[in-house]
Amino acid sequence: MYIYNVTLNIEEAIHDQWLDWMKNQHIPAMLATQKFTSALMTRVQVEEDMGGITYSVQYRTDSKETLQRYYDEDAPALRAQSKPFEGKFVAFRTELEVVYEQ
Repeated sequence: MYIYNVTLNIEEAIHDQWLDWMKNQHIPAMLATQKFTSALMTRVQVEEDMGGITYSVQYRTDSKETLQRYYDEDAPALRAQSKPFEGKFVAFRTELEVVYEQ
């Protein structure tokens, strides 16, 4: 099991519009690729020096190979959909391998 984690810091001025887009368009589009089995969006409870509001979105997938297929087949188009928010957020992505879960 792998988790594709995207941590984002969004400017407060567009936060509400961005959050609506994430919940109603972007996350459903990610799941529609059928490369992820679920998504969990959390709000980070630490105030950043740079301001803004920070979220972590974790997408579960069955394997590194499936995640690579997402990168090859879907990532460019899905990332391009964030164009209306360009310059108003920063994001970094991490791949996590689930070692143990109870």
